[in-house]
Amino acid sequence: MTTFANDNRAEATTIAAQPSPVQAFSFGDPEPVLGGRRAILDMCECVNNGQYWEPPLPMEGLARAYWASPHHSSAMQLKRNRLISAFIPSRWLSRKAFAALVQDYLVLANGYLEVRVNRLGGVLRLDHALAKYTRRGLEDGQFFYLENGVSPVEFDTQVIQITQPDLNQEYYGIPEYVSALQSAFLNEAATLFRRKYYENGSHAGYIMHAKGQFTNIDTDTLKEALRRSKGPGNFRSLFVQTPEGKDTEIKIIPIAQLGASDEFLGIKGTSRDDILAAHRVPPQLLGIVPAQGSSGFGNPLQATDMFDELEITPIQAALLDINEQIGVEAVKFAARVPLAGTPAKA
Repeated sequence: MTTFANDNRAEATTIAAQPSPVQAFSFGDPEPVLGGRRAILDMCECVNNGQYWEPPLPMEGLARAYWASPHHSSAMQLKRNRLISAFIPSRWLSRKAFAALVQDYLVLANGYLEVRVNRLGGVLRLDHALAKYTRRGLEDGQFFYLENGVSPVEFDTQVIQITQPDLNQEYYGIPEYVSALQSAFLNEAATLFRRKYYENGSHAGYIMHAKGQFTNIDTDTLKEALRRSKGPGNFRSLFVQTPEGKDTEIKIIPIAQLGASDEFLGIKGTSRDDILAAHRVPPQLLGIVPAQGSSGFGNPLQATDMFDELEITPIQAALLDINEQIGVEAVKFAARVPLAGTPAKA
């Protein structure tokens, strides 16, 4: 019996001496560069619902995304303001209707105008129709308006539609900035996280390790004090008194740490650059301050002239298609005057 016990003890000692095997696992499948989630844009088709064609991208989602980032909305507002300043109102199209049309065209890539005719059949005026609720019918020249965003009502007048081009379908336009929407959402998420970080007060969390002689009353007092230090009125100081205690009896161990400046500013700066690249807007025209120590963004007047030449002029050319559709010169723009002293192209 004694030998058997010794053998068991020796075997147990041998088993205990064996090191635990290392365990490792991987997670996250490789993301293909061409395909995968990016291929969703190749599936942007217009669904036939029996009355009209559904837009390939939800208009409600694009409208909400307009406010996702200040750089995203401000870039389109700059284009809108430049176009409105150069627009010459006519007896067919007012400045107010043109401004609403341009807003829809830049944000939703679609713009609509109702053609009001007089008793002789001539064009009386052009009224703006909200692109968010306007849908293209199955028949040529047929359009519907979604009352309350749900019930389709067919227009009884001619409707003019202007769109930004798309590679996958020809019924609706797709905004050029779609590739930068993820950056706009990242910019928004970073701002919201930072705001919640300051509002919560508890920040990223920590472990409070106490190894002294504490009673249940003492621990309950600490819990209540820590609970009150969270939420509004954060960054509160906490006083703890341990009679005859040591300074190592209470230890704070952070379990996560937020990069106070580096990570937040890096995300904001990178996402901002992506958004501006998608909109092709010079940063100095949006009031962005150059980084400290940099040489700046250059002459803003020259940047404005180049922006008008490369961005505003092509949009004006696209809007002039309205005149061809209705047969009158309802849309007209003033000649561009250079701001930096360089002559403009004829």
